[in-house]
Amino acid sequence: MQEIDLRSDTVTMPTEEMRKAMAEAEVGDASRGDDPTVNRLEELAADITGKEAAMLVPSGTMGNLVGVMTHCKRGDEIIVGSKSHILNSETAGAAIFANVQTFPVSNSPTGGFEREDVQQAIRIDKINNPRTGLICVENTHNACSGSVLDNFQMKSVCDVAHQRGVPVHLDGARIFNAAISLGIPVAELVQYVDDLTFCVSKGLSAPVGSLVCGKADFIDEARRHRQMLGGAMRQAGIIAAAGIVSINSMVGRLVDDHDNAKRLAMGLAEIPGIIINVGAVQTNIIYFDIDQQVFGSAHEFLSIMVAQGVKMLAMGESRLRMVTHRHITNTCVDQVLTRIQKVADDSKIIPVSANESGMRA
Repeated sequence: MQEIDLRSDTVTMPTEEMRKAMAEAEVGDASRGDDPTVNRLEELAADITGKEAAMLVPSGTMGNLVGVMTHCKRGDEIIVGSKSHILNSETAGAAIFANVQTFPVSNSPTGGFEREDVQQAIRIDKINNPRTGLICVENTHNACSGSVLDNFQMKSVCDVAHQRGVPVHLDGARIFNAAISLGIPVAELVQYVDDLTFCVSKGLSAPVGSLVCGKADFIDEARRHRQMLGGAMRQAGIIAAAGIVSINSMVGRLVDDHDNAKRLAMGLAEIPGIIINVGAVQTNIIYFDIDQQVFGSAHEFLSIMVAQGVKMLAMGESRLRMVTHRHITNTCVDQVLTRIQKVADDSKIIPVSANESGMRA
């Protein structure tokens, strides 16, 4: 039985072109600016996002943290979404390393903010208030079904922030998915934010790495914080070589992932006991709920599906997530739907403890 891994697009493997580029990469000491392949990747990232400069970091989580540390002073407050990755999935790094507190603003179902909520969240300049040091947005929004913020929504938040002298950081881990969904260049979509981070290790299939992009002086200061966090690497051209291939060769094919996610969502909607909002699926992330009278808990369902050769993530008692990527073909989608339908038909639930099932990754 073919194993189909829908846990995340982080499970993608490097292409043969990437492996060849990594093997042949020209390298140097990247922490000293001497690695020509890293330099080329950073120049490419800056160019494609329309920013002045860029910096390679090992992960998107570090990229977000470096952004917060570079913008903020100790004791500042950052405005984040209530469902944001920074707030919920980065182990309180902003509080621990940047010494800032987070002020969550409710995310809409599509991952954005209400303009009025952002306006009210920005602190008045009073001696007993923390200073609002940064507003963080996320696009696509992981916890909101991979939803996309369009240019109007991005500009709306940035206009409110900049009118009050507050910078905006974009967690753009999957920003290329957003741009492909909207049919516009990435640079156009991120033009209003002060800085952003994006991953090459998700749908773009590189094995590791993220880029932080922004103004040249911002990136110069960000390099200090990367050094502090242990993210400055030596012969990182081996990593960067794959990242160059991912940006040059893998962006256009993301539309296939979006199409497969929509097909998968539409198929799930036809299976009794599956509860899903097909219209919420805009990119490659699918959230759905199960009727526990049919399938048991999410963990029980997950255990059964693993036995059926399908991996996904349990996100709560009845909620699950699937993510499509380049290893998920049309045939894989059909197989997943067939196997879930079989489970629905059998409706034989095998209890399993929660610690035997994977949560979000």
